[in-house]
Amino acid sequence: MSVRQEYKDKLYSADDAVCCVRQGDWVDYGLGSNFPELLDRALAARRDQLRDVKIRGGLSMYPVAVAEKDPGREAFTYNSWHFSSYERKLHDRGLCNYIPMTFRYMPHFYRKFLDVDVAFIPVSKMDDEGYFSIGLSNAGIRSIMNKAKTVILEENERLPYSLGEKGESMIHISEADMVVAGEHSPIPDARNKAPSEEEYRIASHIVGMMENGSTLQLGIGGIPDTVGKLIAESDIKDLGCHSEMIGDAYLRIHQAGKLTNNLKNTHKGKCVWTIAIGTNELYAWLDQNEGAASYPVDYVNAPEVISANDKMVCINSALELDLYGQVCAESVGKRNISGSGGQLDFLTGAFYSEGGKGFICLTSTYEGRDGAIKSRIVPTLSEGSIATDPRSQAFYIVTEYGAVNLAGLSTWERAEKIISIAHPGFRESLADAAEKRNIWRRSNRQ
Repeated sequence: MSVRQEYKDKLYSADDAVCCVRQGDWVDYGLGSNFPELLDRALAARRDQLRDVKIRGGLSMYPVAVAEKDPGREAFTYNSWHFSSYERKLHDRGLCNYIPMTFRYMPHFYRKFLDVDVAFIPVSKMDDEGYFSIGLSNAGIRSIMNKAKTVILEENERLPYSLGEKGESMIHISEADMVVAGEHSPIPDARNKAPSEEEYRIASHIVGMMENGSTLQLGIGGIPDTVGKLIAESDIKDLGCHSEMIGDAYLRIHQAGKLTNNLKNTHKGKCVWTIAIGTNELYAWLDQNEGAASYPVDYVNAPEVISANDKMVCINSALELDLYGQVCAESVGKRNISGSGGQLDFLTGAFYSEGGKGFICLTSTYEGRDGAIKSRIVPTLSEGSIATDPRSQAFYIVTEYGAVNLAGLSTWERAEKIISIAHPGFRESLADAAEKRNIWRRSNRQ
């Protein structure tokens, strides 16, 4: 049978395809811009026919119909592996729950512990050999498919055909039980706002510590994006990409002629990534790009794989830092903001890399809801705040006031270094707090 005939035989409408979902099922959606828009809408339309259907997704930038159409959560319970700003608002409304996860463990969770009754897998258009590309989110798709009792591919004409290994980043028509096709809305444009003066100064500190031939991991947020802008304008050259997320910063570095990937120890000549979040210009660049390769997250985020590249530079953001060096990057007190992601994995990988550096970046202050200016550097993490990175694995910390390295330092040395990059208006009170906790020396005030 030809692949085109097999495609026709497996082609269903979204309404017919979701009839396979039964009461009590676990349904998986995938992550990010790979969102099963047609299947989600069709499943939501069955709200009055179903009960207790549990759904896993994450980083959604699309409205999630099963959550929006079922505010009582009688038919559907939506859960997220990593909150997008939209899912954070769903959570605030009681319509989304977070699944704690270190990102690289995601495929292992499915292999070892989780059940999947139906998998909705968004893919690109099928090629002449019968392969679909996983598109913009590889992550744990393979492990989800292998565990699923029913696999439904949603062919999205707007997804780029991103490249990689056939068994890792592509799906053959023979692996699907059903295929759904139809018109999709444009992929949401995830564009970062212009950097603040504080973010620009933080990025400047980091770029000043970088070397030619470094391999980069840039996390989510304004600071990593600003680092990319400054690199593109700098004299640094011959850079590589090995990152869980690939964003527009890499495109800018490529356009400046600095992203060659030629000096990497692994995957020479290729950007390695597992999820893409950015603008449509980025997605067009990834389409059929032989200089970029998508891999599952348990490979991309494995510390031993990360550290295989010399001069691995990992740049991630934080929301709060305490005087012991504990880093919170995913919650504000009890309010869940995002997720653990792969931050700790990349800190570890950079630590073991020859010449590597792992940076945690945060502005020294923020404006609270009451309009007051508050310090992001605190005596101890706020009640409910999650320690994304333990104090034992906090190394380079950067604010607009400078960069310090906490590796191997005692508690009083850490407190001294951290307070030195806090906002000047809070340094005295932080020193008082450190003294009360016996992590201070009187001579530090001199």
